[in-house]
Amino acid sequence: MTSQTLTTVEAGYLRIIASDFDARPMTNVSQGVRSGYEPDLVRLVCARLALEPVWHNLPMNEFYSRAQSGKYDVVWFNQAITEERQEWVDFTRPYGLFDEAVLVRSNSEIHTIADLAGLKVGGLADSTNIALVETFSDAIAVPFPGSDKVLPEMLAALRSGEIDAVIDDELVLIVPAEEDRSLRVAFTLPTQVPFGIGVRKGQIALRDALNETLEALMADGTMAQLWTKWIPWKPFPFGQ
Repeated sequence: MTSQTLTTVEAGYLRIIASDFDARPMTNVSQGVRSGYEPDLVRLVCARLALEPVWHNLPMNEFYSRAQSGKYDVVWFNQAITEERQEWVDFTRPYGLFDEAVLVRSNSEIHTIADLAGLKVGGLADSTNIALVETFSDAIAVPFPGSDKVLPEMLAALRSGEIDAVIDDELVLIVPAEEDRSLRVAFTLPTQVPFGIGVRKGQIALRDALNETLEALMADGTMAQLWTKWIPWKPFPFGQ
């Protein structure tokens, strides 16, 4: 399928709702260039569909309301597939399955979920991460608004003692734990959350084309190679 047979907001382009939030190794923006597993996958998918990707940096808490504006084609930025989000967009099949983790100060006594009782756990507002905290017995969920600086804001709050822990996708928390010895990953939650592309409602042909392309990239091993390049310590979740 080519861009001539696909209806997008602007012919030949795929307008993507995303964020400049540093989420290495999934995605990162440096000097205006996006790199990581997700942007590389975006480029491969768009190349096969003869589309040019155009990323738009938007507040994460506005992703789904802005998706209704008619100015964007997809939400493609670390998006867990949830029933609530499916009311706003039609998701493609997953292109990754990801665990969640809890980050703490290195001198913390937190090692398990039970240790979070009575303590403050920061997470992205309206995310699957913060929703998970609400299932922890007696833990206090502290939501942070979804700006592109949200991770540095949460890490600063953790270092200062304003909160006792941060919950986020495991891949995102590994990087600050490796870069800052005052922090450590306390534990991982094997949630295997599916991430997908949120397609604007009514764009069935576009969603189907994205699905077909993702399937093809899995079938020929390209997606597995991309995963190994960026996330070599985790096995590719979709076996060949």
